[in-house]
Parts: sequence; structure tokens; C-alpha cells
Amino acid sequence: QVRLVQSGGGSVQAGGSLRLSCTASGDMLSFNVMAWHRQAPGKQRELVASITSRGRTNYLDSVKGLFTISRDDARDGSKNTVYLQMNSLKSEDTAVYYCNYRQGYKDYWGQGTQVTVSS
Repeated sequence: QVRLVQSGGGSVQAGGSLRLSCTASGDMLSFNVMAWHRQAPGKQRELVASITSRGRTNYLDSVKGLFTISRDDARDGSKNTVYLQMNSLKSEDTAVYYCNYRQGYKDYWGQGTQVTVSS
């Protein structure tokens, strides 16, 4: 089992910035992918950004150049923390953001955090 604990989020005006954090701990493998997904009301959950344990990143087209995903892995393998720096936020970025950890064919999810951008 892998446990995810999210922090960050909240409310901000359009053009502002927020940072999300998520720490994974438990039975983790050396190769894994950590990601951020979001779900707006009435819409399907979508992948915002992902980063592999080797540092390869992938972004949703609409957030490229605005959001940055990064990670910090403990040397002893006890925990991995993923961050999502969100700049120049828009009202359409309003959603519940979920941290995701994937290893092999297993997915684990954080508890979700609300991000609200007011125009």
C-alpha cells in the first residue's frame, strides 16, 4: 500500500499562483510515476501533469509553460513528494486537484484539494 497526503490549494484571483504538494509513503518501487489530475464540476477527471521517477514530465496542453511539476525523492526511499507550481491561473483552472501515484498496474490517489480561481 502507498499512502498519499496532499497539501496546498485554496482560492486565488485570476493571474495568481498556487502550489500543491503531495507526499507518498509506503511500499514504493524505485520506478513510479507521480501526477496531478483535476476534475471540474460536471466534467471528467483529466491529467494535468506527470513526472516519472527518472524525471520525465508530461503536461496537458493548456497548462504548458504555466504549470511546473517537480518531485523530491528521499534517498532512503521512504517518501516521494511531488509539487505542482501553478502560475497565471485562470478561472478554467478551477477544479478539485488529485495527486496520483502509479507503480506497475496499481494506482493510488490523494484526498483531493480544491483550487478556486476567481476572475
